[in-house]
Amino acid sequence: MAPRFPVSAHVDTFAFEHLPPVEQWPELIFSLPELQYPERINCASAFLEEMVQKGFADKLAIRSANTQWTYAELTAKVNQIAHVLVDDMHLVPGNRVLLRGANNPMMAACILAVWKVGCIAVPTMPLLRAKELSVIINKAQITAALCSAALHEELNAAQSLSPVLQQVKLFNTDVENSVDTLMANKSSQFSAVDTAAEDVCLISFTSGTTGMPKGTMHFHRDVLAICDCFPRSTLQSQVNDVFIGTPPLAFTFGLGGLLLFPLRIGATAVLLEKLTPETLLKAIEEYQASICFTAPTFYRQMLSFVPQFSLQSLKKTVSAGEALPVATREAWQAATGLVMIDGIGATEMLHIFISAAGTDARAGATGKAIPGYQACVLDEEGKPAGAGVIGRLAVKGPTGCRYLADERQKNYVYQGWNLTGDAYEMDADGYFHYRARTDDMIITAGYNVAGPEVEEVLLKHPDVAECAVVGLPDEERGQIVKAFVVLRDATKASDALVKTLQDYVKSNVAPYKYPRAIEFRDALPRTETGKVQRFKLKQAGA
Repeated sequence: MAPRFPVSAHVDTFAFEHLPPVEQWPELIFSLPELQYPERINCASAFLEEMVQKGFADKLAIRSANTQWTYAELTAKVNQIAHVLVDDMHLVPGNRVLLRGANNPMMAACILAVWKVGCIAVPTMPLLRAKELSVIINKAQITAALCSAALHEELNAAQSLSPVLQQVKLFNTDVENSVDTLMANKSSQFSAVDTAAEDVCLISFTSGTTGMPKGTMHFHRDVLAICDCFPRSTLQSQVNDVFIGTPPLAFTFGLGGLLLFPLRIGATAVLLEKLTPETLLKAIEEYQASICFTAPTFYRQMLSFVPQFSLQSLKKTVSAGEALPVATREAWQAATGLVMIDGIGATEMLHIFISAAGTDARAGATGKAIPGYQACVLDEEGKPAGAGVIGRLAVKGPTGCRYLADERQKNYVYQGWNLTGDAYEMDADGYFHYRARTDDMIITAGYNVAGPEVEEVLLKHPDVAECAVVGLPDEERGQIVKAFVVLRDATKASDALVKTLQDYVKSNVAPYKYPRAIEFRDALPRTETGKVQRFKLKQAGA
């Protein structure tokens, strides 16, 4: 479907002017009745006033360690922050606002307030440093920021590097002129700006696993679309659900799973900071959480603590962010009785588009294209391939890639499809099986080796806690398979164990796939979203 571009509410037209040319957009499809949105919609109102009007005013919307807000209270807080944005910061619709904070109620309220006043939220990962923040500020030409008091130092340093950032307001503090002090005297009423459904409301930057981050631009309509697809059809979340997990709100996996999905249906979001595998399980028990979102590595690390807690409230566990190893899925089900809901999403697509739950889930498969989306595997000629062919995963649906002023738009969209950068294989029943990132396929002596397949085997060895497999240049073979391994007991590292692990892989998969080099590490380099930074391992091993 071609974009309609009704009259924008944006006074600052930067975002519209820096969208890619329409001919470079993916095809957008709105195949479900619930995806038929009006031309004018402000997504913040859909999560706030609409929910109050539906009878959820006194229902708990957000909980944290020391705060709990009903839908009515959350609406009032958001409205007061909106007045700060307009009255004190003098922002106009279309301005970009950088948001910096851990998972807590004020961070959530600030995001919603930015949307409500017609501005564009640019959430940033809490662990980003000044140089990384400066790249984002300059790319999106951000003039204003809302920052948690605990994270202001790096942003202050970034401001000196990027003077385009003219004003910063702190929150979660009672210092003078903070968001908290200014909002205290504001009205709890605020009429949402009459934004168009296609007005940009969110710029999410990719996590940078492959280099320079890209800004992905999303509309008010897109934010609602992700809530009306995966949570409705696959997750089948209900009003009495309590959502919990670890991904940051600055990561679209966390923004959807821990805030937007519960607010869309009148459920409750639990937002907690600095969770460990043990404290997440403790929080599930304490808050009686029913749906958990986190990455495969975190689930694996939680396993040894499961017997210590009562998890009777927990009904569904969602894994995304990186490929889910079969060993982790099986161990989690054995420990909890729960069938993991695997899923693949992308910052460019905003959230999950392939998944399966319950009896539809299959070991080793991510799942099928969820209702509202289409997916296929493209062969080497760029044509949809049949079952059993490894190729580029291609997806289309109600959301899609629109990079902020970035030539890489041409690489991501091909003949209307979004190319996620993943190599997949589809089976005869339409289930999609992850094989590797397309740039991580290892070609050694003429053989194609998918690193995740080797990782799967290594993870089943009792001495291996974590691992990552990459291809490194080799004069004789083109590339060799190298494994970086984190042991459960680091003192066991030895040449003898290297050979043991190599033989173990040879005995479980085709021998040519075994890692010719193994390096023991104390930890693997990861992004803040939990993804292994394979490019760093390649650089270290080169």
